[in-house]
Amino acid sequence: MKTRFYLLLLIVSVFSTHALAAQEVSEIKKLDSITIKSTRIELPFKKNSRTITLISSEIIRQSPATNLAELLQQEAGIDVRRQGVNGMQADLYIRGGSFDQTLLLIDGIKVEDPQTGHHTLNMALPLEVIERIEIIKGPAARVFGQNAFTGAINIVTKSNADAVNSVRYKLGSYNQHQASGTLGTQIKNSTLIGHASVNTSDGYRYNTDFENQNYFIKGRFNTLKNPVEVIGTFSERKFGANQFYAVESGNDQYEETQSSLVGASTEFKTETLKITPRVYWKRNQDMYLYVRENPSIYRNLHHSNKVGLQVNASYTSNAGITGFGIDAAKVFMTSTNLGERDRTMANLFVEHRFSLADNALDITPGVSVNYFSDFKFHAFPGVDIGYAINDTFKAYANVGYTYRVPTYTDLYYVGRTDLGNANLEPEKALSEELGLKYFGENFNAYVAVFNRSSDNLIDYTKENEADKWEATNLKSLTSTGLEFNLSSSFKSGQYTQNISLGYTYLDENLNDIKTAFSKYVLNALTHHFTATVRSQFLKNVTQSIVYKFAERASGTSYSVVDVQATLSVSNFDFSIIGNNIFNTEYIETGFVPMPKGNVLVGLNYTF
Repeated sequence: MKTRFYLLLLIVSVFSTHALAAQEVSEIKKLDSITIKSTRIELPFKKNSRTITLISSEIIRQSPATNLAELLQQEAGIDVRRQGVNGMQADLYIRGGSFDQTLLLIDGIKVEDPQTGHHTLNMALPLEVIERIEIIKGPAARVFGQNAFTGAINIVTKSNADAVNSVRYKLGSYNQHQASGTLGTQIKNSTLIGHASVNTSDGYRYNTDFENQNYFIKGRFNTLKNPVEVIGTFSERKFGANQFYAVESGNDQYEETQSSLVGASTEFKTETLKITPRVYWKRNQDMYLYVRENPSIYRNLHHSNKVGLQVNASYTSNAGITGFGIDAAKVFMTSTNLGERDRTMANLFVEHRFSLADNALDITPGVSVNYFSDFKFHAFPGVDIGYAINDTFKAYANVGYTYRVPTYTDLYYVGRTDLGNANLEPEKALSEELGLKYFGENFNAYVAVFNRSSDNLIDYTKENEADKWEATNLKSLTSTGLEFNLSSSFKSGQYTQNISLGYTYLDENLNDIKTAFSKYVLNALTHHFTATVRSQFLKNVTQSIVYKFAERASGTSYSVVDVQATLSVSNFDFSIIGNNIFNTEYIETGFVPMPKGNVLVGLNYTF
């Protein structure tokens, strides 16, 4: 398997080197000029002094991915561990961290779940309504607060109502059916976008059938003055969970989840000051059965609600740009297993960006002060430093403290195979990163080395195979890694071709950790390589190929290839998607084997 990996790496590297000499196209330059919206100090992509990658709507359109979980798997350093198809249940990791250490945002709204990070991707929006995805790797606690332990992912939704009108239908293996419609309208100074979709399947093996419904609405009002933006999402998932959560014999498990978000924001702006207040309500419901047809054997029902207020601001002066903000929220939890819980959270953020040496050097120190009613006050200082060597090269470094309080599942869960621990301490870490970016006319690249020294990491461990998994604070863990990424666009004849390569290496030093079995933390991706080729050689036909190689700390490794081809005729797109076309046998997490080769054919009409 390793031989295949290194051979492919060599071949694609030679191909990409040839691409550097090709002629200029505009897609790379478009990414350079995008303003990153997930931070208080809004800067063009090119000027940031952190490891940030973007997935544009054009990349999404040409990808063989049909959901957010599959799309994020194409990014090196992002470990999405799926159970089943269509992203029905999946966990999100960045650079070896746990699923509870990665923060997901939707238009800047934090949607972490107090019950468990297993629910993070329940909030994944349909790809049809996503304008782009901003991925911030490395410590981000001083920008977002807790849960951004190893990074953050912000989904920016579409706002152009004239560019979304479409209906589509896909049919594929395992009796998959995917139907969706997206409509937009503009009336005077207001725009409105709505989306609805239903995805169903009989499942690729016993008790893996599912039904997923998604609804999305976004309105922008008073757009010529102080725009008011309102967003609402709702997702319901019902799925057979064969071996998803329990012992290998748990073949009859079943789960239903509901996730929703309602938010409203506006913006007040002068030449020097920008203030963005936002209110939101995020709800999650989770119902789990150990035996699908007999709820009396074991049933859990959880309801969580988070109501929050954010105020973000930035002020520009001769001394630079100051970003500051307040984020306050109240969390309520009602559960048949976890009991009645509530938590008050408050966060204060301050940072300032200095520009020196004729704006070649930028320094951004900052601090976040957080309060939790059950874990009191904590502060996370950090600093970003960047130096523009010239118009194309930029060196950068950052260092910062980061932190995560235990979830209610970590603290209180009592299950057939898992036990919480009410005495858990919060996780904490010091992270450092050093990188170099290149911005060319038709080529972008970066390389970064990083280190994270963690204490009190929370994992589920056991000493004997027959024991229950118990939540435990591990003493210390040092995670050191290397990451590179490159993207190139070039002309072949009259058509544009695109290549993206990414690689992440991770070495974890267990220090004093001694445990026979680890459920989550100690099975990270040690080698992760991704390659994507998006090409066109005929007038109305585009195609893409995605290669993914993964090797875990346990020693298991696998390679997976996905493909897509699309024929465009007038307002119609006819597509065929092939996943795992070489029938690789592999497991991403637990006991759940991923499906072998499967196909989706689709028709999309745009109007």
